[in-house]
Amino acid sequence: MSRLIEILEHPHTKIAIASLAAVAVVGGVVYYMKKNELLFFKQRPKNWIKVGNLANDLWIFPIKSCGGIPLKEIDCNMLGPHKGRFLRDRVFMVVRSSNNEFTTARTYPKMILIKPTIENNIMSLNAPGMDEIKIDIDKLYESKNKLIATVWKDKAPVVDCGDEVAKWFSQYISDKKDGFRLVFYPSNEPKPEITKRVKMFKAAERKDTGSLQDETSYMMMNMASFDDLNTKLEQPVGSLQFRPNFVVTGTREQLKPWDEDNWKFVKIGNDAVFQKVEPCLRCYMTIIDPETGERNKKEEPLKTLKSFRIFKNINKQSPLFGIHLGLKSTGTIRSGDAVYVSY
Repeated sequence: MSRLIEILEHPHTKIAIASLAAVAVVGGVVYYMKKNELLFFKQRPKNWIKVGNLANDLWIFPIKSCGGIPLKEIDCNMLGPHKGRFLRDRVFMVVRSSNNEFTTARTYPKMILIKPTIENNIMSLNAPGMDEIKIDIDKLYESKNKLIATVWKDKAPVVDCGDEVAKWFSQYISDKKDGFRLVFYPSNEPKPEITKRVKMFKAAERKDTGSLQDETSYMMMNMASFDDLNTKLEQPVGSLQFRPNFVVTGTREQLKPWDEDNWKFVKIGNDAVFQKVEPCLRCYMTIIDPETGERNKKEEPLKTLKSFRIFKNINKQSPLFGIHLGLKSTGTIRSGDAVYVSY
């Protein structure tokens, strides 16, 4: 027995056990997705209609409500778009120190000016008037500083990113030394709950809830709908105001305004297949200019959207623009990839 304990306590043994555990976790995620893909295979659409191509920039927003990172290629798994282990969509979030409840640019618009960059395992943060700060994401995966944060009414298991970055966010958001903290979602599995808002849509499943996203892991925007909206505005806005992961562009013959309301499945490139889970309900985030961090005084483009995109059978206050997607088949997608739909 003493010899067994000695072997188990040996540093090389501990490293081997840790490696096997990591493989088991990753293997479990892969198995979960492959099982889901096999179940979906029988109902996978046979007929696809090309509606256009992906726009040049694909977007990942590492920190909820903060700036995004444009990419030309992303991988798609059930947690959302990612590139490698460290660049993942909405796995960081700002919470109030008092109750670990999320806070966003809806309340503090200047958050949208926080610009993250990620190189290997290091995330660097920059914001107006602030010194750059760096976070080692790799260490967060091993952190013991666990807590439960709230996203709307969902409970999400996260780890705290430490006092130094908490002070940085508090200083920038409120000009105080405390009040806000940054948390990280280290899990490879979706949030354990589905909000009541998502439950109202029959296609929603727990695996679609993602990490710290409001609704699902992916949001797509139809450029034809966006262009139609801009014709109705006194002052046109940019597409990034709606924070999509990807945008579909196409000719007038291919891509019709608001046709996404009728899409049931979306295929991008050769492998990645998504199901439309629900329309995207729009809020005051849309009135914040991502370049200035300022709210539009006329509450545009939200005001105009409300004039023609509210469907009372879905929501009486929030207009619809864009679609939330749930992943059915994993794959890598690239800017310019063909986009196909099934009705």
